[in-house]
Amino acid sequence: MIVLKFGGTSVGTASSIQQVVKIITECSAPKIVVLSAVSGTTNALVAINNALENNSFEEANLQLDLLYDSYLPLIDELYQNKSYQLSAKNFVTQIFSDIRAFKNKPFTTNDALFVLAQGEIISTNLVQLYLDERNISSCLLSALDFMKIDENKEPNIPYISKKLNPILKQQPEQKLWITQGFICKNSVGEIDNLQRGGSDYSASLIGAAIAATEVQIWTDIDGMHNNDPRYVNNTFSIEEISFDEAAELAYFGAKILHPQSLIPAKDNAIPVLLKNTFNPSARGTIIKNNAVKKGVRAIAAKDGITAIKIKSYRMLLAYGFLKTVFEVFEKYKTPIDMITTSEVAVSLTIDDTRYLEAIISELEALGKVEVDSTLSIICVAGDFSQNKEGESATVFNSLKGIPIRMISYGGSNYNVSLLVKTSDKVAALNALNQGLFNKSIEKPMEQLIG
Repeated sequence: MIVLKFGGTSVGTASSIQQVVKIITECSAPKIVVLSAVSGTTNALVAINNALENNSFEEANLQLDLLYDSYLPLIDELYQNKSYQLSAKNFVTQIFSDIRAFKNKPFTTNDALFVLAQGEIISTNLVQLYLDERNISSCLLSALDFMKIDENKEPNIPYISKKLNPILKQQPEQKLWITQGFICKNSVGEIDNLQRGGSDYSASLIGAAIAATEVQIWTDIDGMHNNDPRYVNNTFSIEEISFDEAAELAYFGAKILHPQSLIPAKDNAIPVLLKNTFNPSARGTIIKNNAVKKGVRAIAAKDGITAIKIKSYRMLLAYGFLKTVFEVFEKYKTPIDMITTSEVAVSLTIDDTRYLEAIISELEALGKVEVDSTLSIICVAGDFSQNKEGESATVFNSLKGIPIRMISYGGSNYNVSLLVKTSDKVAALNALNQGLFNKSIEKPMEQLIG
């Protein structure tokens, strides 16, 4: 059995849903299909939640009306039979009625999580109804019946496997199952979710739970690119990449994958295939444990980075100094991206600045603190094992004309991270592309600005 996940753009219009159904019906293997919400829905539901939380009922009504109206042309175009159109509209109308009912009582965090879950519930029901209209045998499977997170918000994988496999065995003749990505139940049985991008995570978790032969992630681009095509010309799709390399790229800016989504597949040696819904003949990118090793594989960039330097002549080399620094970030649940040290200072980067003022206040007790913002991390992923000669030198030689704020090298065999000013990011990506992949990469200035 395989798992296929389709993102929001893949179910964003009637024609794209029809393309999804074409892809899944042409695949002869037994499969579970994981769907995201229709493109734009989750953002709209977040806006609705914000309005309800602020008791802005007029704004909530406006946002609800706009979102509801966006489904009507999709339904009219998707279904040919009037009775199926009516069934779809009745279902969507009921969902929106349930959301509107929250105006009549205090709005809680649990209510907001319920509202967010409706996007995936709508998309899966619309696709299932379309399959019914087409007389394609399939079964709608509620993710709330098996997907669960524990008290630490981590997936409860043994529970998922224990619940999901018996459900599948109840209908051994069924070859196509439709279910929701993103949504789950929490440790006390309330509706919750796997956070943004969680549909990728759902697919990987399901793949691990059923020991799938492959997990396929279908998006709107031809696999993982060697560089960011928004800023660099002549990028190309990578045919294969290791889990470790892909994880580095996903964390440091490659938006095609959710950073956590690879972990269950990697741990269970399940290949992950990245494909384009709108160009299914393209080869895509295969991510697997035994990918052929090569030098530099790809480049990604992560914006919104803040660098913090703590300088202390008195304490830096003292036992426990770094532990004390890390405890400040742990206290405020703020992850650190990069870290470097010298004789008298430690520099690190973060991308979550919600508690920056409090963090700085506590760090000032340890030494002089300097903060620099509007920075970007450039991640160069590939095989940088210590017995590999020349790879890192090529990276640094490519950037001779670009100021580098920090370098992180050696912590991983699969990544060199470079911190630059965000204003230098595009130049850095292009210089690396030229130096590492020998491509002609100059873009017209109006493209870079626009």
